[in-house]
Amino acid sequence: MATPITDAVIRFEPDGYDLNRPWLLGRQSAGHGFLRAAVQGRGEGPVYGYTPSAQSAEAFGQMVRGFDPAATPEWIQGEHLGRIGQTRGILYLADPTLTLFARPRLRVGPTRYSLCGVTHTLSTAGTQQFIAELLSEAVMPWDALVCTSTAALRTVEVILEAQTDYLRWRFGAGLSLRPPQLPVIPLGVHCDDFAFTDQDKAAARDALGLAADEVAALYVGRLVLSGKAHPLPLFQGLQAAAERSGRKLALILCGQAPKADVRAAYLDGAASYAPDVRLITVDSRQDAARRRAWAAGDIFVSLADGIQETFGLTPIEAMAAGLPAVVSDYNGYQDTVRDGVDGFRIATWAPEPGRAGHTYALRHELELLDYDNYCWVAAAATSVDLRQLAERLTDLVESPDLRRRLGQAGQARARAVYDWPHVYRQYQALWADLNARRAAVANNPDDLAWAAAAPRAAPSRLDPFQSFGHYPTAQITPRTQAALTPGLTLETYRARIADPLFPRTDIPESVVSAVWAELARGPAIVAALATPAGLTEGWTMVVVGTLAKMGLIVLR
Repeated sequence: MATPITDAVIRFEPDGYDLNRPWLLGRQSAGHGFLRAAVQGRGEGPVYGYTPSAQSAEAFGQMVRGFDPAATPEWIQGEHLGRIGQTRGILYLADPTLTLFARPRLRVGPTRYSLCGVTHTLSTAGTQQFIAELLSEAVMPWDALVCTSTAALRTVEVILEAQTDYLRWRFGAGLSLRPPQLPVIPLGVHCDDFAFTDQDKAAARDALGLAADEVAALYVGRLVLSGKAHPLPLFQGLQAAAERSGRKLALILCGQAPKADVRAAYLDGAASYAPDVRLITVDSRQDAARRRAWAAGDIFVSLADGIQETFGLTPIEAMAAGLPAVVSDYNGYQDTVRDGVDGFRIATWAPEPGRAGHTYALRHELELLDYDNYCWVAAAATSVDLRQLAERLTDLVESPDLRRRLGQAGQARARAVYDWPHVYRQYQALWADLNARRAAVANNPDDLAWAAAAPRAAPSRLDPFQSFGHYPTAQITPRTQAALTPGLTLETYRARIADPLFPRTDIPESVVSAVWAELARGPAIVAALATPAGLTEGWTMVVVGTLAKMGLIVLR
């Protein structure tokens, strides 16, 4: 296998990659697909995962070996930040939390490695805060936040423009800001997973009870009212197509609802607004059932209208399956589906910025409006052009040739643009660029001096003995003298660490024995204890302080 341009250390927690979740989200599907592509497209050496958790490291290893038994997973533990730069030079995050990882990177230096995050949902207050902090935290120009669509990029730019205005108002117009790179790289799909033979399609249709003359529209996704796609346009559009075409229509609703009342609203809504469309429900959590749904469909429909959506995996999955995609002209769908080529994009409407939006934002900020209702008030004022939708769906229902032509174009586009191996190579090219940008700092004296002057810890994560160093009467220093408490022995130490009063005292006995032997010869300063203990002076001060707390030594 040819060595790719570069790979990354992957920051791993199961929640970002594991499909076996009670409530499956798009970011988990995307993370799972990404990790699979990373294993398949790896170069020489191990697949590196970074996590503080041994349990997460074990899950990482199992997942990597599940994709390829020949792959070698290797765990970089939480405190071993230096290994990220030594092994790959890039820490990939499956989310936009660059600032959380830029802070601890200060401890080894901001030029030791690059950070690469990716956008998913951008509507939460926490995510928007992470984006705003890209300009005020220790995020560097050799870091990157990948935007999965031009819509996501524009949202990030809007937030950063507002943050720039705020910072320059607060600290002066001449303030120099160094944003990270903001490349647009789409999410991917493993196209081979959606390659169905005619026999596959026939078997799937038989399993779902679809007649040969029945046109099946397919929706795949969460069954929610505000976070994804409100179902009313879907129901009304299909009903109009059934009435106009005179054809038999079925709707395959492949998804899961968070609550029983939401599921009931979907089922009742379908009966009320699409009485001439036969409803088939499929549990999207079951792999075989979900695969049958993709194979059985004739037309894919997803009319996203919620601010939670930024890319949308299901339209490119539909394209990979050879289905014409009818989607709303909204968010990331504007990038993926070419109107009239791979399917149709249906016009959408939403209010321009104004007083109502400011009020909703304020209520959400004050926690008078919870997140779900914040998303709902935005989605509730967003509509899909029902007339255009009815026309496009009717055209597709009436014309098998149109369905075939659009489906074939979409399938070719999915292979050429959205297949995960192709998308992953874009990540590798980005990582090579970030590594080059970071390396270039060494050749620029001004940049090198600026980076070298970086603090070694974030102001909010200082050494507790620094933040609270003024609390005690005196500080233990390398010149502090220590002496054994008369009459005590190492047995006293063993008894103390077994005492429930000291549940988290974990100094190795070999260290204590070395310190004890040195002090048995007489009082000594801390600096003189470091060498026999095999510790730095800093750790020796902690050991001495702990032994003093246990009453085993006296400090002067």
